Amino acid sequence: METIHITYPLREELPSGPVALAIGYFDGVHRGHQAVIESARRLAESTGAKTGIMIFHPHPREVLGKGTMSHYLTPLPEKLRQFAKLGVDRTYVVRFDKDFARLSKESFVKEVLLPLEVSGMACGFNFSFGQGAEGKAEDLKQLGEGYFEVMITTPIDLEGSPVSSTRLRGLLAAGQVEEAAQILGRPFSLRGRVGEGDRRGRTIGYPTANLILEEPYTVPLEGVYAVTVNWGDEERAKGMMNIGHRPTFNDPIPRRTLEVHLFDRDEDLYGQELTVHFYHRLRKEKRFQSVDELIAQLKKDEQDARRFLQQKLS
Repeated sequence: METIHITYPLREELPSGPVALAIGYFDGVHRGHQAVIESARRLAESTGAKTGIMIFHPHPREVLGKGTMSHYLTPLPEKLRQFAKLGVDRTYVVRFDKDFARLSKESFVKEVLLPLEVSGMACGFNFSFGQGAEGKAEDLKQLGEGYFEVMITTPIDLEGSPVSSTRLRGLLAAGQVEEAAQILGRPFSLRGRVGEGDRRGRTIGYPTANLILEEPYTVPLEGVYAVTVNWGDEERAKGMMNIGHRPTFNDPIPRRTLEVHLFDRDEDLYGQELTVHFYHRLRKEKRFQSVDELIAQLKKDEQDARRFLQQKLS
């Protein structure tokens, strides 16, 4: 997939040829976002264009002083990886700054979309654009008349509630990763690099890789999870991850850690980049009265995780 970073006013050398664009912020790249992207793909097929996406970075809320977005469901690198998996040909990453925010809805179409040779646009029903979010999805259809076709995607409901990034964040905050996977159409994942830990796990028979997040991910509720892990050439292993502060060990300065134990594997992963996929929350984090009690619980966690993953992935 081709990734093009652009700023307003457009100064970059742009590729030629028609492109059908899905447009939005797409945090999570969940099933609702995937429906918009699929609409763009259909428009591309009908117009002989490439399938593209236009996203904005950083989040408009941050630039406009309407709040901070310190944690993302899919930080930008992860978002681009998901787009590539969906077969997108090209992604435009538009720098959202105050100059761009001042663009009228008409200027956005004339000075941004038309120079990109847009042949079709797909957006969600609640998409807005232009200064003060004055432009709505229907305005895009009107302003694009004679230039490009617009497809507006209606909400997708799951169990009586619309699929949304807000709903997804709430599920992760509650540790409900199975329900989150239904909204995403895939297990929720975190990607990070294995850093130096205190190696306590190895002394009790449960060595762990200490995952250091290099991007500002939204992290699920503290607890123990059944997971799978990819690294290297997409090699996958089953395992379990603990997210929390390890209260049993009375660390002088408690800090949240993300530690993953791989089943049936014993190798040095220090410095490797891992992707952890969450399938099921086994239990909440708790303090144990002794290390022996902790080990007994870890053995039970392993049995439960193995059983769940065997049923889920068989």
